[in-house]
Amino acid sequence: MSTSKAVPVSLAEIARIAGVGRAAVSNWRRRHDSFPTRIGGTDVSPQFSLAEVEQWLRDNGKLKDIGGREFLWPRFEALGSRDESGLAVAEAARRMRAPRARMSQSELSADARELVSDTARLGRSEGPRETFEFLLQRWLETHVRQLSTTPPQLAALMNRIALAVRLGESDDGLTVFDPACGTGHLPAAAVQEYDGSGLVVLGCERDPALVALASARLGFIAENRDFRIDIATADALRADPFAGVRADIAVCNPPFNERDWGYEELATDQRWSHGLPPRTEPELAWVQHLLSHLRPGGAAVIVLPPAVASRKAGRRIRGSLLRTGVLRAVVALPPGSAQPHSVSLQLWVLRAAPDSPVTAPPSQDALLVDATHFARIGARDPGPDWDDLGSFVLSALEGLDRPEDDLPDSAVRVPLLELLDDEVDVTPGRYTASSTEPSHIELAASWGELGTILADLTGHAQYLSKLNFEAETPQTTTTVGDLVKAGVLTLRAGQQSSEAAAPPRDAAVPLLTVADLLMDRTPSGLLSAGSAHAIAEEGDVVVTGVVRAFKAWVHGGPPIALGPQLYALRVDPEKLDAHFLAGCLRAPANGRQAGTHASSSSRVDIRRLQVLQLPLEEQAAYAETFRRLRTFEELLTRTDSLAKGLVSDVSDRLASGGLTT
Repeated sequence: MSTSKAVPVSLAEIARIAGVGRAAVSNWRRRHDSFPTRIGGTDVSPQFSLAEVEQWLRDNGKLKDIGGREFLWPRFEALGSRDESGLAVAEAARRMRAPRARMSQSELSADARELVSDTARLGRSEGPRETFEFLLQRWLETHVRQLSTTPPQLAALMNRIALAVRLGESDDGLTVFDPACGTGHLPAAAVQEYDGSGLVVLGCERDPALVALASARLGFIAENRDFRIDIATADALRADPFAGVRADIAVCNPPFNERDWGYEELATDQRWSHGLPPRTEPELAWVQHLLSHLRPGGAAVIVLPPAVASRKAGRRIRGSLLRTGVLRAVVALPPGSAQPHSVSLQLWVLRAAPDSPVTAPPSQDALLVDATHFARIGARDPGPDWDDLGSFVLSALEGLDRPEDDLPDSAVRVPLLELLDDEVDVTPGRYTASSTEPSHIELAASWGELGTILADLTGHAQYLSKLNFEAETPQTTTTVGDLVKAGVLTLRAGQQSSEAAAPPRDAAVPLLTVADLLMDRTPSGLLSAGSAHAIAEEGDVVVTGVVRAFKAWVHGGPPIALGPQLYALRVDPEKLDAHFLAGCLRAPANGRQAGTHASSSSRVDIRRLQVLQLPLEEQAAYAETFRRLRTFEELLTRTDSLAKGLVSDVSDRLASGGLTT
């Protein structure tokens, strides 16, 4: 697709278009005098004309099999306005699905209308739905600071829970309701989870751009199926467009901590059957709004911040929800399940009273499920283990109406008499902590693991203890800086993230920082894929440039972005062994001699780090020994953690009594 306007693109965007890394584009710019000249930006982040870049890529055979949609997104970004670009994407989707339809968005500019027409033509040739999903994902990534989305895995789990918990079957299909649908993640999951006919999806959103995108997304998903989709533009609490409508299931991820939710004008609203929500408890207004739209026996699942389960201001409403049997379960999710990713969010499972009490006798307890242990501690992916998490939660909820069923660990039925105290705290961790005492089988497994690790430690210790070193043998060394100059390796420095909020997890790269290393945790941040950050790929050597956190290791697994004071070294495998390099670099004496020592946060000059000068064939023996030494260190750390856990667990068991001799 040719573009005639001076649409600016960055080096990262050019790399995306050409399907290469950012470093390759920098090399093209340096080596080819014909590469387009900069039209804007800065020396660090230059911008180029999209039309000139496209022509240069075509003339030099750099496009390969990349489709034309990669050229579309920079033009959408050039529109400037978040709303206009969103409406343009939605309008292009409508035109792709109905080629003869007229332009419906009269508020679009002339540039936007031209872009919509170009997109519709391209989409019909490259795939309408694929083109729309591509543009929608780019739009969400670009405006992630202003949007909060529900991960697809969480959306699917919420719909599965609602379908499993509701009572009765509707003869006329299924009605799904989401009063704060955003771009339609939860309703889309409902459409994908439901395999029957006669599905009705009712959604509401106050942002017109989000409504247009949600409608477009659901239109593609429900295409050629007997479904009805109705997404209204309105503030669901202040001006409910579906008043009086009843749904079989309701799912919602409402906005959190919004004080201006309509407290004054809604003080006498009939929806507050469990009490007027305090001004500081907007989430409880959304809970009661969902309940007002449920049919008898219908179920609702809502994402809430953990404070809603215990805040003093909401205890009266929580008590009413429990006494009436409406609040059936609370599930504590692991951090990273949804925005904000650092918080352990909760799912509240609600169910309206059925027409007949025989269907479900009045509840005498509530099910509290602590699923925070599915947080993938130590894994490279900071998100939860969705498969195991979903299986665990659904398994626990199977016993919701069957008190005789055994519950999995970290799930407990709590009698209402115990919950209805002065605090009415429904935080799962408060009640499941005492139920997580390790069983005899678990203790035996831990002792077995400790024995295996100790055996491995012994083997490595025997190998390492037999190493011999020639005394006073002169060794020639070089520096990282000299190796870079010689072209033996390339050095890339990490940088500070400029993104204020995390991008969608399925379109992001984990961001590792020095703070993560100091706290011995996995990458805590996320960065949009294709950003200009230094990316460490499998086989690269990563080095920390701070004395107190000085480390060097060979990265394995998926790519990670590097924050400030982290460096990626990529070796020429025909001249240097990566494990040999990492072993030389992480020697404590090496870090000390290359450090500034000016303060407690002394920095390490990476280019001054020393590396032995050895032929490639001699590096192999050193690399193997370095690997063994690193494994020995990791086993020691694991032994310490496992042993301390065993001491704690066995002490608890002993203090509980029941010792047999």
